[in-house]
Amino acid sequence: MTIQSKPIQDISHAKTTDDHDQHRQLNFNHTQLVLCAAAIGIFGGLVATIYYFVLETMMDQVWHVLPELIEPYFPPWLPTNNYVWIATTIGGVAVGIAIYLLGCPGEMAQVVDRIHQPGKIDISKTPAMVIASLLAITAGGSAGPEAPLVQVNGSFGSWLGDRLKLSIGSVRVLTFCGMSAALGAFFGAPIGAALFALEIPHRRGLEYYEAIAPAVISAIFSFAIFRISTGITIGGIYHFESVPSLTPMNLLEGLLLGIVGAAIAVLFIYIFRAVGYLFQFIEHDQILSATLGGLAIGLIALFLPQTLFFSEAQIHDVIETGMTLGVSMLLLIAVAKMLAISFTLHSGFLGGFIFPLFFIGANVGLAIALAVPQIHPTVGMICLMAAMNVAVTKTPISSSIILSVLSDTAMLPVIVIASFVSFLLTAQIAMISTQRSRGSDEQAIPVWLHNSTVDTISAVDNEGIG
Repeated sequence: MTIQSKPIQDISHAKTTDDHDQHRQLNFNHTQLVLCAAAIGIFGGLVATIYYFVLETMMDQVWHVLPELIEPYFPPWLPTNNYVWIATTIGGVAVGIAIYLLGCPGEMAQVVDRIHQPGKIDISKTPAMVIASLLAITAGGSAGPEAPLVQVNGSFGSWLGDRLKLSIGSVRVLTFCGMSAALGAFFGAPIGAALFALEIPHRRGLEYYEAIAPAVISAIFSFAIFRISTGITIGGIYHFESVPSLTPMNLLEGLLLGIVGAAIAVLFIYIFRAVGYLFQFIEHDQILSATLGGLAIGLIALFLPQTLFFSEAQIHDVIETGMTLGVSMLLLIAVAKMLAISFTLHSGFLGGFIFPLFFIGANVGLAIALAVPQIHPTVGMICLMAAMNVAVTKTPISSSIILSVLSDTAMLPVIVIASFVSFLLTAQIAMISTQRSRGSDEQAIPVWLHNSTVDTISAVDNEGIG
């Protein structure tokens, strides 16, 4: 049999045609990616808006309307402030029943694990997360709405990727878009929110870099939709006392406060683990566990009401009136909040712990400023807020940006120093056990990346560097 060779010019023409077709495919997929990111952002903004209004209504009914209705019927021998622990305990029962009936949707560690493998979040657990988290937050637990919103919107991104029959790597990117949309609405800092979603799966820095642009797009759309729908103004939500012009001494303060923040965060992690050890004996009984958790949260709040709820509003109180409490009381509140967070999360109450960590940092930072007058209260509070959060979440870049936006200050250089000092000092200590390098989890690189880039990434991943 004779094999006829193909003319060289035909081969060249075929190669050119293939390259052209591939280039068109890359452009099509990139455009599709942007449209998907925008759609996920719009969806995320709408979901966050609905969640916000439902949560506000439930909180108002339980903590304002209902107490006024039952006050005339309250037993005279029982002080009215006992409503707190009664409400949190009943709330715990409701949370336990919801989880028992709907199933446990998991918490942040499981979300992080799914991001790595299989690269998506299960949308079937969304109803359970929404209902249980609304009950948990309304009941006064020390956990916020960012975790349920991440679950809802992240799973929508995963679902959309599956519907479009995309590769695992591409589905993961859309999942990140959903997570970013949730945090963009919640934090009010789109770039910081997108980076937070990308940093939190890892212990040593952001690695899923190919998702940065689409994640920011989703966060921006979600942020815009949420702010337009709710009427919440754009800009910092906390009004700290103005800091004089920064000097090199402030940079040194950032370093020292980062060290202190790392130490406080380690204390919190050990307290969290100790409470977890206590709950492991009853974790099989979801209703009992949640009920006891609600009771514990309420009893702590009975003596220190500042520890109730997820602390976004309570940070305002620290800024405005914290200096009147004194060093000892501020530190006591911080430790009590550590216990409240631990009881909240280990008992089955669902939610995130970012603002609770900010609250702890604000109290400790202000206590340090009162004890060491050379440190400005705003510097002390913001640096400790950053250091606490970074030590637990391992998100030094995004936390610095978010706090810079939330505080509406020009302290970014100082915040960055405090964040990275805390990050480096706590590199070997983790609260979210599933944080890890992308390593061998990456099974597919999104098609919109250029071929030469793909080859480089594959070579690096094959060498085990994530």
